[in-house]
Amino acid sequence: MSASSLIVGCVQVNPGDDRKVNIENASAAVCTAVRRGASLVVLPEYFSFLHASGRAMRGNALREEEEPTLSHFRTLAKEQGAWILLGSIATAIDDDRLANRSFLISADGDIVARYDKIHMFDATLPGGRVINESSSYRPGNEAVVASTPWAHLGLSICYDVRFPALYRALSQAGAELLAVPAAFTKATGTLHWKALLQARAIENGAYVVAAATCGEHPGGHQTYGHAMIIDPNGQVVAEAGDEPEVLCAPIDLSLVHTARSRIPSLQHDREFDLQRPTGNKEHHDTV
Repeated sequence: MSASSLIVGCVQVNPGDDRKVNIENASAAVCTAVRRGASLVVLPEYFSFLHASGRAMRGNALREEEEPTLSHFRTLAKEQGAWILLGSIATAIDDDRLANRSFLISADGDIVARYDKIHMFDATLPGGRVINESSSYRPGNEAVVASTPWAHLGLSICYDVRFPALYRALSQAGAELLAVPAAFTKATGTLHWKALLQARAIENGAYVVAAATCGEHPGGHQTYGHAMIIDPNGQVVAEAGDEPEVLCAPIDLSLVHTARSRIPSLQHDREFDLQRPTGNKEHHDTV
């Protein structure tokens, strides 16, 4: 492929609480994508270990230098001659919380970028279940755009997709590909997943590559699946269903240039003042 085009692999898996099995399944998916011509393969959030219990996630998290998943995929990237984005690994850090961390690995097996998820998923799902990610995880505070041989890649994870300003910043910093590895809940995915991804692609004139987990997981957790690749016009190039799957699609970076030239919204952003509603002090406090 030329420097302006490549084939991307986008992986959907059903991880559980057996790290060895999860690594084997993800590795097989990477190899499948490479056989189909992929030079860059994106794995989902929590692809190597996923449990509904925050206690289980904390109890199985390792420090980066001890993490067998990381060393395994560094070797695999070198063997396969492909770049691999490890969507996220729950990584033990200095305090009593974890980092939800992405790793971008080059075809030489080098870690070229890390990204810690910025936005914590503290929410009440339809049906009343409460998820409080911030009780186990420390949010990141730095957005990351990484260089690859083909394009600049903007990194994000799952719940980040609900925050357009992050993707605007990534795109204005040069990102042409936006990675959204996720373990989106089935309840919210049914309602919002596709629309959010299409919006991030359209408003930034960028490709979106959204790897996903799917199915039932230990502790009763369900994730939505439907990994997809979306072009800069918001068109779905490839989409998975409810089961594990490997998507591969060509990425034509000239479409990014065309989309941004025709509708140059990245150049048209302006700062503005905000006039709040007038009213009593009590009302202002709730705005």
